[in-house]
Amino acid sequence: MKTIETDILILGSGGAGLFAALHAHQTNPNLHITIAVKGLLGKCGCTRMVQGGYNVALAEGDSVERHFMDTIEGGKWLCDQDLAWTLASISVERIRELENELGCFFDRNPDGTIHQKAFAGQTFDRTVHKGDLTGIEIINRLAEQVWARGIHRLEEYRAIELIHSADGKSLAGVLMIDMQTGEFSLVRAKAVLLATGGGPTMYKYHTPSGDKSCDGLAMALRAGLVLRDMEMVQFHPTGLLAGPGTRMTGTVLEEGLRGAGGYLLNGDKERFMGNYDSRNERATRDIVSRSINSEIRAGRSTPNGGVYIQMSHLGPENVRKLFKGMVERCADSGFDLAQDLVEVVPTAHYMMGGLVFRKDCSTDLPGLFAAGEDTGGVHGANRLGGNGVANSTVFGGIAGDVMAKWVTNQTLAPCNMEEVAASIQAHEAPLLRAPGDIEVIRDQLADCMWNDVGISRTEESLLRAKVKLDALEQSLNQMGVGDLQRAYNLTWQDWMNLRNLILVSKSVTEAAIARENSRGAHYREDFPKPGDLETSYFTAVKLDQDQLRIENRPVLFNLVKPGETILVEA
Repeated sequence: MKTIETDILILGSGGAGLFAALHAHQTNPNLHITIAVKGLLGKCGCTRMVQGGYNVALAEGDSVERHFMDTIEGGKWLCDQDLAWTLASISVERIRELENELGCFFDRNPDGTIHQKAFAGQTFDRTVHKGDLTGIEIINRLAEQVWARGIHRLEEYRAIELIHSADGKSLAGVLMIDMQTGEFSLVRAKAVLLATGGGPTMYKYHTPSGDKSCDGLAMALRAGLVLRDMEMVQFHPTGLLAGPGTRMTGTVLEEGLRGAGGYLLNGDKERFMGNYDSRNERATRDIVSRSINSEIRAGRSTPNGGVYIQMSHLGPENVRKLFKGMVERCADSGFDLAQDLVEVVPTAHYMMGGLVFRKDCSTDLPGLFAAGEDTGGVHGANRLGGNGVANSTVFGGIAGDVMAKWVTNQTLAPCNMEEVAASIQAHEAPLLRAPGDIEVIRDQLADCMWNDVGISRTEESLLRAKVKLDALEQSLNQMGVGDLQRAYNLTWQDWMNLRNLILVSKSVTEAAIARENSRGAHYREDFPKPGDLETSYFTAVKLDQDQLRIENRPVLFNLVKPGETILVEA
């Protein structure tokens, strides 16, 4: 089997992965740094798809403390406060780095200062942006710098297993598949960054691209690591409802549309958000998504089963200028956002839950670091729009700095080859069986998660999902894909995607069963109250001998307690 050796292996090429590579190289240019990515560097991942922008306290009257409090309150007091403070404080440094060192061009005010727009759930307009195509600007500049520095790349390499050292005390490498050939490769590394991103594509309507399949979270579970807050799946309120048979359905129409004054109308063309929240369309994502879901369930939906977004009252030319990318996205699907009503539906967007990690990006497995959407604790029960790309870049940079220093005192540890052999056997198994219909399982998974573990949940629906997911897992394990060719075998890749998605879906379901209250993105119709804030807990899930184990752990209020604030009013 092909073996590759490197000092630092970075899994993923989004904002977290690329920032980590650049910071590691800056800290020690002599290191051998390798980025492995499922697709092509700079062309895949979720950061590239970011439309809205980047939250940072820059403007007069705003402050790091205010950004921190908005994040804590938006997260319904479930955030790890050290992580939330790191996000709010380091984002100020990171936005200057993006602009002045990497060359990102963000929109400006007439006086030359950076323009910041309104995003829901925040007490200040602090979202830095490049029109409504912010992610492309950031990723293009990051990718250029990575290419310029000669950092090694493994493109179209899929990570399938975290491999422990022979003594079991640390991480020694990652088993991968070269998708161009279908061959297995073992990459040995002194430090590994898990930055594959989340991607809740197990839901019927979802925003991430189809290649996102929670690979990092599934690998972390199989490696015996703990995930937290997995019940907290964020639904973006306004996913484009373009009709069946198109991948455009579910893609985001960004939050800035509502921040700028866009209206949501039900199927009767009545504005309804005021019936649910005094902030109307600028309420937090969880509230807007549930409100839309309530209108749909009450029978007040549009022809395709969603609601409408209206922007025309803001002036068609103004809308075309402010939201060029959104207008073009809608036009590509046959809709005129600037002048007409466009159908939208809540769409699975982001996973607040993820791997338990510390503010230096280290984890409980020595040698494994994590950043971005693979991690949990930063956002608590609900992520504020604009905090996602800030999260990736802030912690990606920290991870790069820390790993570069860590590896100077490390040697390549021997890998546990029994783990390697077991993983190869598990991943080759579908190649040895007659092909079945993978799409049937994918569709059943999407319906199960959307209907039973979606925006509104009950014990009955969650227990029903638990049974369905066990059955789907069993069906997948009995289904083959054939072994006609391993190179670019997309059906084999789909099988692996589904294996990971089902495992992560089971962890979401178990955590949702365990949380018998409603916080942020997690809403239990049978337990609608938020519970006592002072005794808040987060769910922790671990895979133990093929069984998911759940425990509740107390939230540490080490910086601010519920009912208090760190803001000092002038």
